[in-house]
Amino acid sequence: MTSTASSPDTRQGQTPEDERPAWQLRLRRFGYSAGSRSDVRERLVPPFVEPSPRLWQVLGVRPALAGRIARWSGWGGPLLVTLLAGVMRFWHLGSPKAVIFDETYYAKDAWAIVHRGFEVNWDKNANDLIISSHGHVKIPTDAAYVVHPPVGKYVIGLGELMFGFDPFGWRFMTAVLGTLSVLMLCRIGRRIFRSTFLGCLAGALMAVDGLHFVMSRTALLDGVLMFFVLAAFGCLVIDRDRARARLAAALPTGPDGLVRPDAHVAETTWLGLRPWRWAAAVLLGLAIGTKWNGLYFLAMFALMAALWDVGARRTAGARHRITLIWAAESVVSWVVMSVVAVTVYLLSWIRWILSPADGTGGYFRNWAATDGRGGHFTFLPDWLRSLWHYEHEVYKFHIGLSSPHTYMSNPWSWIVDGRPVSYFYESPSPGADGCAADAGQKCAREVLAIGTPLLWWVACFAVLYVLWRWLFRRDWRAGAIACGVAAGYLPWFMYQERTIFFFYAVVFVPFLCLAVAMLLGAVIGPPGSSDTRRVAGATGAGVLVLLIAWNFIYFWPLYTGTAIPIDNWRSRMWLDTWV
Repeated sequence: MTSTASSPDTRQGQTPEDERPAWQLRLRRFGYSAGSRSDVRERLVPPFVEPSPRLWQVLGVRPALAGRIARWSGWGGPLLVTLLAGVMRFWHLGSPKAVIFDETYYAKDAWAIVHRGFEVNWDKNANDLIISSHGHVKIPTDAAYVVHPPVGKYVIGLGELMFGFDPFGWRFMTAVLGTLSVLMLCRIGRRIFRSTFLGCLAGALMAVDGLHFVMSRTALLDGVLMFFVLAAFGCLVIDRDRARARLAAALPTGPDGLVRPDAHVAETTWLGLRPWRWAAAVLLGLAIGTKWNGLYFLAMFALMAALWDVGARRTAGARHRITLIWAAESVVSWVVMSVVAVTVYLLSWIRWILSPADGTGGYFRNWAATDGRGGHFTFLPDWLRSLWHYEHEVYKFHIGLSSPHTYMSNPWSWIVDGRPVSYFYESPSPGADGCAADAGQKCAREVLAIGTPLLWWVACFAVLYVLWRWLFRRDWRAGAIACGVAAGYLPWFMYQERTIFFFYAVVFVPFLCLAVAMLLGAVIGPPGSSDTRRVAGATGAGVLVLLIAWNFIYFWPLYTGTAIPIDNWRSRMWLDTWV
């Protein structure tokens, strides 16, 4: 008698649905699919949860209209969450009317790069002149040495071209991308959880995260980087579904109408041209062209996508043997993603490349013709040698950056909101700059880049939960979320002596919100549980979400630079490290 435990056929020893443990039935309604199914098609491409019109009928909506609303909730819910996020992000976007924190670099670099094609050196009093003249300033001609690629500055500059060289103009595009990222997260969450509710919950959590909110209203590069990374992740998730659907369509159907696994089909089926994967590569190239830490996402996401393909073929019936088609497809995928991303990165430098090489173009553009003459690579084009030298100098700068800064922080503190960054601060007197005339004391106006504390503290437990789901339940969704957090967070631990800041963490905020949504879905409990269990779970999760929303509202003045009495400001400094 053969033991089913050692059999490679995962269908053997399958537990009937009504006898499975409670954890296997948990949240099936919200997208979990624990336990094996007899129909491989459903295992490869799980169906979306059908929304119920019952809620709308309870609210008095006619059954026909309630059904229509339920059918459109897959887009209606995310769009409503996005509308809320957009209204908040564009509310008084031009306030503070000042050049805050590193806007002093990127707002001016963006204006120069969209007009001259490269960054320039500005006068020390340029910020005051830009604000007082409403952006009507002459652009210098001397090239400047900068340490970040141009894509993010082109994005910021697009807003300046449309709305002017002023705070609203240079913050416009980051607000647009911040708002669109909420929509993307709702849809991505819906797709991976197979639940509109959990997708919208993840998007709503990011809409009320303080760090994401502040970065959406500030002309810095990290918000742009976050957008491209999230968009690339979304493309890979779509590619995963399309590839698995193609594989499912190729599998044979049994006499009972159920799709069965087949080793030959699973190991030899070509999964197509994968346009969504190449779109992800383009977006990752744009991410790298914004900040170099996009490279970590390229490496991690390429590995993740390859593992998804392995999992899909194994689910379809593949054994341990890797066929030529399977191996070639994986290698080509890796190579093409890398080549596409690098090509996009090089193209992002096109205006610097086309600038004059006589000393009047971009910084280091004439290096190959001057200091770089001779050597072993003179057969390469001068522009490529000059660009390589520029990149090498930038690399040396980044790894050697250790100048002390008031708001620098260690990555160990990021996950608990340990050391936020103050972008703007002033102490207006009563009756001035929004400070109430009867305040009786000076007020405080601050823009503080800090995550909504309760959300981030809950996220600490959520990350542990998704790691548990991934390691012990082999849940691919948890693994994908963990991959996004790891790619954005773990690399910084290699540079603990370097000058780094908490706001770099905005790039993995979407994945933290997905983790919290997954945790809250588990708190709500399985659909088949008792009414007491469901009510308790839903109440607990609902209270937690309301507390997070309240926490965001409580810190609203610190996110928007709203003047409040100094005592009210002090009451919001919950930790000494926040001051």
